[in-house]
Amino acid sequence: MELKQIVLRLARNEGYPKGDRDQGYVITAPLNADAKLDVDAWREAKKHCTVKRFHPDDELAADGLLTHRGSHWYFHYDEDGEGPDEPLYRLADHQLLHGSYVTIAHGEDADPLTYQVDDIRSVKI
Repeated sequence: MELKQIVLRLARNEGYPKGDRDQGYVITAPLNADAKLDVDAWREAKKHCTVKRFHPDDELAADGLLTHRGSHWYFHYDEDGEGPDEPLYRLADHQLLHGSYVTIAHGEDADPLTYQVDDIRSVKI
């Protein structure tokens, strides 16, 4: 099975007028022909569907899994103190193409931030 490795980098947001290329996520997941997350393929390969949050502050970096409940996608982390799963705003509706945007709420009290798809590569499992 082929999965995609999708790199998201922090886009322009309040407090980040130029974005920040050193903050973001690397998601490994299946995409369908429309460049949307493929929930059926995810069910078959979910143990390989991962997320890595990168950040200049090592305390804010984390490794986890891409999870799906109902019609929503989440980032799930096992580390103590990571808090609840990070919801991905309407990710099922988004085409994940180079240059497209995704909104992620990091932490319980944090405002959602917008990220831009910076790179997409194929990976074999």
